[in-house]
Amino acid sequence: MIYNNIEAENNAAHHVAELMMAAARTAPKGHGIDNLAIIMIDGAEKDKLADEMREIAKETGEDFLARDGGNIDASSVVVLLGVKNSPIGLSNCGFCGFGDCAGAVKAGANCAFNITDLGIAIGSAVSVAADHRFDNRVMFSAGKAALALGYLPEGVRVAFGVPLSASGKSVFFDRNPGNVMK
Repeated sequence: MIYNNIEAENNAAHHVAELMMAAARTAPKGHGIDNLAIIMIDGAEKDKLADEMREIAKETGEDFLARDGGNIDASSVVVLLGVKNSPIGLSNCGFCGFGDCAGAVKAGANCAFNITDLGIAIGSAVSVAADHRFDNRVMFSAGKAALALGYLPEGVRVAFGVPLSASGKSVFFDRNPGNVMK
């Protein structure tokens, strides 16, 4: 049987995305509490994400969102990682800027431990992509669009997307705002 590179690369992207999701899940968590939400999208859902990114670019005037939407178009799959805002109950922590978890809840602040856990999980995930030589980019813009589309569970207020691409030249390389992919 003959397999063409496009099919093989797409299958590999899905496999690597699954490994990224596992790496993110097993990353260390503050106080041992797991508030992560992790999903993988492709196909129509990925297309909707890219379209939403371009729509947000039009609404805000932030051209990089449209550029990033083009990067999503050129990618096989996107791993979306978010964190539910759920203060972990430490007294006198204050990392959020509000003294303790009660103060954070009252102020509507994001728990610093939740956000840190998300960052560590993203680092674990992208290290898997790098280990498998997949081009990738951590994108605030994809997370923002995913939240707007309701792709992540209720309670998730901070999210990022990591698209994966296998091509002769990284689609994430020439990233100045004037280089918007259509």
